[in-house]
This record gives sequence, structure tokens and C-alpha cells, in this order.
Amino acid sequence: MSAASPRRKAPVVVSIGGSVLLTGDGDREYLERLAELLARIGRRTPLAVTTGGGRTAREYIRLGRALGLTEVELDELGIEVTRLHAHLLAARIGPPAPTHPPESIRAAVAALRNGSPVILGGTEPGHTTDGVASLLAVRLRAARVVNATDVDGVYERDPRSDPTARRRDRIRWPAFRAMVERGSTGEAGQNFLFDRLGADLLSRAAIPLAVVAGRDLPNLENAITGRQFSGTLIDP
Repeated sequence: MSAASPRRKAPVVVSIGGSVLLTGDGDREYLERLAELLARIGRRTPLAVTTGGGRTAREYIRLGRALGLTEVELDELGIEVTRLHAHLLAARIGPPAPTHPPESIRAAVAALRNGSPVILGGTEPGHTTDGVASLLAVRLRAARVVNATDVDGVYERDPRSDPTARRRDRIRWPAFRAMVERGSTGEAGQNFLFDRLGADLLSRAAIPLAVVAGRDLPNLENAITGRQFSGTLIDP
């Protein structure tokens, strides 16, 4: 991916999975290094970051479902967790990241005019944080979206259950959208490849998507800044 003009760089949107933020192993050190990386890049490039809910959100959703909550109510539980994660990361970054993360696409766009990076969680039921990242990217006319996840790219099959599965280094949007469609149901708390709405939006807008291992921070920086990276690139 080519770099944007240094005088007017296009924004970059990063979607950080909850499974990356909180693993139970070295979380404090990781969040400190991640915050420093995002603050440094954000000084040079307009940067918007969404945070997922991960296993914490899934636990609340599992319990809520057992208690008979509706899918909308379950989504709302998950959104609260994503906003908690966003608040934690934004607070560690400090100014100019907003103290209280934006709760809508419109508010995030406005906040990015005043400073970078901007950190936010979910916005409304039915939209995952991948979907929010994609909506934000289209609104911002972003150069790229980077999906920081708990695997190092897109595989033909789940590498956690099939160690022989091969990683795809590059995929065209039609093939990736078909993979997303097969792997998601839209149910609250589902752990899937990528958000269906997000894939559709980015495909139509011809915005590249990079999928990388979120805990490999040097490689994550390469993907955010448009340099060569290890992972999967989805593009037109």
C-alpha cells in the first residue's frame, strides 16, 4: 500500500479485538506498549481505533441469554464492555485522546478533527466493533482498516482446530465476503472472521483491509503505517 501525502494524510482505522486486549497474560505490559504505539502514530496520522469486547463481553452475553434477555439487550451488554475497554486504553494514552470515548460514528468523526488518536467501543445494537470500524472508515474515506486479532491473518480453515490450514496472504473482496458470509450468523457475542456489514461496506468503498496478529506490535505498526507486513491483505 502506498503512503499518503505527508501534508494531508488519509486517516487509518484500527479494530482491536477484545481477545487481543485481555488474554490474562501480560495484559498490562501489552496495553502500555499499545498505548505508546497508537499515541506515536496518531501524532503523524489521523487515527481512529475501535476496541472489542472479547471473552468478557461473551461471558456477560452468555449469562444474559440464560436469563432470557433479548438479542438487542445482549448486544447492549456487549457494547458496554467494549466502551469500558476503550475507556481503559484512551485513559492510558491520555490527551489528545478523548477522556470519554465517543459513542457514535458522528461523534468519533468530530473528535478526530480535534486530535488523534480517537478510541471508541461499540455504538448501537446490531453493529460489532469491526462493523463500527468499517462505518467509520467509509465516513472518513480512510486509507485502510487494520483488524488486529488473535490470529496472524486469514486462513482457509480455523488454524486453532486444524494445524494444517494455510494462511492466505492476499484475498480479493468477493472471495473474502463469501468466507465472512459462511462464518457468521449475526447472533450477539459470536466469534467470527469479520463483520458482514463491515465487509460489505469496505468492499463497496474499495478500502483495503489488513488482518494481523494484534499482539505483534512491530508488525501491527507496519500494517497501520502502510509498510509491508505479515498477515492478510484484502483489497479490490
